[in-house]
Amino acid sequence: MAEAFIYDHVRTPRGRGKPDGALHEVSSLGLASGVLRAVKDRNGLDTKLVDDVILGCVDPVGEAGGDIARASALTADYGDHVPGVQINRFCASGLDAVNFAAAQVMAGQHDLTIGGGVESMSRVGLGASGGAWPVDPAIAIKSYFMPQGVSADLIATKYGFSRDDVDLYAVRSQQRAASAWEQGRFDLAIAPVRDVNGLTLLAKDEHMRPSTDMQSLAGLKPSFVMLAEQGGFDAVAIDAHPEIEKIVHVHHAGNSSGIVDGAAAVLLGSAEAGRAAGLKPRAKIRAFANIGSEPAMMLTGPVDVTKKVLARAKMTLADIDLFEINEAFAAVVLRYLQAFDLDVEKVNVNGGAIAMGHPLGATGAILLGTALDELERSGKATALVTLCIGAGMGTATIIERT
Repeated sequence: MAEAFIYDHVRTPRGRGKPDGALHEVSSLGLASGVLRAVKDRNGLDTKLVDDVILGCVDPVGEAGGDIARASALTADYGDHVPGVQINRFCASGLDAVNFAAAQVMAGQHDLTIGGGVESMSRVGLGASGGAWPVDPAIAIKSYFMPQGVSADLIATKYGFSRDDVDLYAVRSQQRAASAWEQGRFDLAIAPVRDVNGLTLLAKDEHMRPSTDMQSLAGLKPSFVMLAEQGGFDAVAIDAHPEIEKIVHVHHAGNSSGIVDGAAAVLLGSAEAGRAAGLKPRAKIRAFANIGSEPAMMLTGPVDVTKKVLARAKMTLADIDLFEINEAFAAVVLRYLQAFDLDVEKVNVNGGAIAMGHPLGATGAILLGTALDELERSGKATALVTLCIGAGMGTATIIERT
């Protein structure tokens, strides 16, 4: 089997996913085509060599529908011959797009591919594409459907994470993200977003609140109490986990991932394709895996899939230098740290989605790029990237510097 190498990655800064956010005027197509154009331009890439573009998008409707990967490749002037496909595995879509692109290379069917993702949450809106899972009793009842925030509170309750625990983690995320930006750790990855006149709309992640502290977070009320009570979801959670007497609600906007707009792209290929394009490999894909996990608990998939991907790579936790775990909710990362007894200094060292936001379809590709840049900066060798996923799944990828 051929090896798949990572040659480059770029991302937009993440804009607040609201009508007054800096990227609200930029369409999903504009975000996605922007990162594709940046990959092409900064590598002097001959797009005749590109075999496929795969983009994750969680709500592929309206302006983001109709196979946004193909539309973005055309808009970015990749040429008529470059195809594109959009995929959706909820929050892991961006990482799966990279994995799918890598798999094409590893299988020997494609030589040079791009994986990535896009989400304009200010324009298309969370949940715009609908779905059977929340509304059809045939699946909702048997899978103990509940909103993700309630599931995060279920995790916190079951595994003993207090309000102070999740708030302290959120403060750390904000501090690490602010420090990373101050030290220029994201500079190489960022493709600033510009308007039609070439004026910069955003060059830095907009969602961050560096002044966040325990006192400011203490003033926020838990976000999912009313939803849980009115919808009966606390009862659903306890029915799924009868060992729990009462759900303790600890998550709020300050310790949960931010709603943002953004896009990312990762350039992958075989060794031969890289040489033909004049590219130097920065890392290779060691292994990737997907797994299903308990739908009610829903957000513990990273623990399960980490065990699977390590076994597939014939590696142990001790072989991994850095971990990037999507900060969908603070309890997700705290459970991961608890399950593996990890040193927090190896996990999300530059902050995460609590501070900088989670553009659903793009986040996985962003995390992989963040991990690669940090490996290079710190002189380390291996990183594991993983995300929790709605309906109870997990995706993970291990990369190794070349």
